Amino acid sequence: MHRARIASSHLSRIGSQSLPGGLGRAQRLQKHVVSSYKKTSSLQPRTLGTMTFSTSTPRSSDAQALQDLYDSKASHVHPALGRITEGIMTKGDGTYVEYADGRRMLDFTCGIGVTNLGHAHPKISGAAAKQCMNLVHSQCSIALHEPYLRLIEGLLPIMPDPSLDTFFFWNSGSEAVEAAIKMARVVTGKQNIICMGGAYHGRTYGAMAVTKSKTVYSEGAGPLMPGVFSISFPYWHQLGVPRDTPVEDLTSACLTQLDLLLKQQTAPSDTAALIIEPVLGEGGYVPAPPAFLQGLREVCTKHNILLIIDEVQSGMGRTGDYWAIKESGVKPDILLTAKGLGNGFPISGVITRGEIAGKMKKGTMGGTYAGNAVSCAAAVEVVKRFKEDGVLENVRAREKELFAALEKLKADAEVGKWIEDVRGRGLMVGVEFTQATGVAGEKVPKDLAKRVAQRCVDKGMLILTTSVFEVIRFIPPLNVSKEDLKKGCAIFEEAVSEVVKEG
Repeated sequence: MHRARIASSHLSRIGSQSLPGGLGRAQRLQKHVVSSYKKTSSLQPRTLGTMTFSTSTPRSSDAQALQDLYDSKASHVHPALGRITEGIMTKGDGTYVEYADGRRMLDFTCGIGVTNLGHAHPKISGAAAKQCMNLVHSQCSIALHEPYLRLIEGLLPIMPDPSLDTFFFWNSGSEAVEAAIKMARVVTGKQNIICMGGAYHGRTYGAMAVTKSKTVYSEGAGPLMPGVFSISFPYWHQLGVPRDTPVEDLTSACLTQLDLLLKQQTAPSDTAALIIEPVLGEGGYVPAPPAFLQGLREVCTKHNILLIIDEVQSGMGRTGDYWAIKESGVKPDILLTAKGLGNGFPISGVITRGEIAGKMKKGTMGGTYAGNAVSCAAAVEVVKRFKEDGVLENVRAREKELFAALEKLKADAEVGKWIEDVRGRGLMVGVEFTQATGVAGEKVPKDLAKRVAQRCVDKGMLILTTSVFEVIRFIPPLNVSKEDLKKGCAIFEEAVSEVVKEG
């Protein structure tokens, strides 16, 4: 039986005990699993034999029971929930996931940028298990718990600006966005919010109103939260200009739109905040030019508009630094984090300056599970892993290798002509395929991104598309090994070649 399954089984049993000895068993289990993990950490080189694109493990002993469960109950899952694979995922181990039917898949999705330090990381899961035996829930309006304060202690030194010194922890990125909007409106006494074309901030009502990446997220759900205005993100698609338009021109055009917006649609005296992802996520994995972010900061400062930086996906090391905004030197008024902060345990953070937070009345922020003790304990360990395991160094090394492999593919005479762009930062990388009228009179293969992603799944690797354009996004674990990254790139290259040849 696999180590992760043994751990899961043991934790399940000891978690139901109320005897004093239960804590000791949890601590011993944590120590054992961590010791075993040191020998097989994904940061260490792994020996790969002949490269294969489809991997499998023996079927689970209860595979038939799980298949029966899937066959009988999957139809009762809300049909609005989409999935890229069928079947039941039973286990995660670092860069890999397994299914009940024996499939073992290389995971370059990280649950959409969540399990950034790999599935079931034993030190992180161990810290959560230990916390489970002490205190699972201490509602934030009743009392603080130690992990909440330890998490603040760990995050303070890595903030992109030391002025960000006040923390509120919630459960999800959408909730963090809504908390930031609420804070901005209360603190400024103004209502309107400016967002970006192509932005994704969530699917709850307030967050949905500032999400502009796809209409499917809000179709039929109106009226949405009022007082929302948008400008174009400096991305050639958003402005309807040629792909080779200089970045300076894109930046200038979008800042001009902002200037006109403040003169024609929402006066500065009515505008509470501007919210932006420093790397557009669901909109296509497009980094914002530093000059654009700096221009936004100048406008917001001039007009007393709060600048909300949404790093739910791009933060916590994803781009090679703790925060993508740091490269621009821009100081956020409110910084949002989630996803990778808990490595799978639900948690988000709304971080701001003391003088901003101090303008809100006690009791206006809260939530039943806000800053849950178990999730905070996991997040504390996440921060420790970054510091002790050289995670950022690994991201920067793997970034070079990933871009080299993708640029080589783009230069290929057969398939490269169908690749419009390779872009991103760190291990947040997008590959955009052409959806134009053709290349040198040739017919463009239809639905390239969707078909390539599915072919990768068929070959044993989970990967996702993104945006309304033909884009595939790479989101491997930040501690992915050199060998697994090479394997993933090889799967992708073969998938692209096959799909392009099929036309």
